[in-house]
Amino acid sequence: MTRTVFEKSDAITLVAEVFRELGYEGASMSNITARTKLSKGSLYHFFPGGKEEMAAEIMANIDAWFVREMFEPLERDEPRAAIARMWETADAYFRSGRRVCLIGAFALDETRDRFAAAIHGYFDRWIEALAGALARSGTEANEARALAEEAVIGIQGALMLARALGDDAVFGRTLERLKRRIA
Repeated sequence: MTRTVFEKSDAITLVAEVFRELGYEGASMSNITARTKLSKGSLYHFFPGGKEEMAAEIMANIDAWFVREMFEPLERDEPRAAIARMWETADAYFRSGRRVCLIGAFALDETRDRFAAAIHGYFDRWIEALAGALARSGTEANEARALAEEAVIGIQGALMLARALGDDAVFGRTLERLKRRIA
């Protein structure tokens, strides 16, 4: 039985979970329709460009969320409060290690070249926003950049390791270590 979806944002959310589970290459249109319970007609209504448009819109949606919830606060708010919020936001968004980073996953497969600008922009903005907050809090600029890279690497690596080991606690332990390191 097909599902009724009235908003494109609802379709984006459903399709994103299919990409998270199967990857871009593994998410055929038949898999997407079966797992989302959306008809092909509904999917093509929202995404006339097909699967590639779905992925691009999902990445834009994820990026917009991170800009609003994490990057802009890091760029404009009191640095220590913004960094504390970043840890909470990352933990909540990635469901304490139970949810993969779809942009990170796209960076690891054949999709990387197709969406290189979006992938690069997401990670670069995160690193720059965190480095800026660290610098405003008194950390020397080069050290701030190195710590920001370490934090993003640590979060992304913890997501991968938590999934590979089937141990979500890896993510929480890593966030705690990174928090202490950056504090």
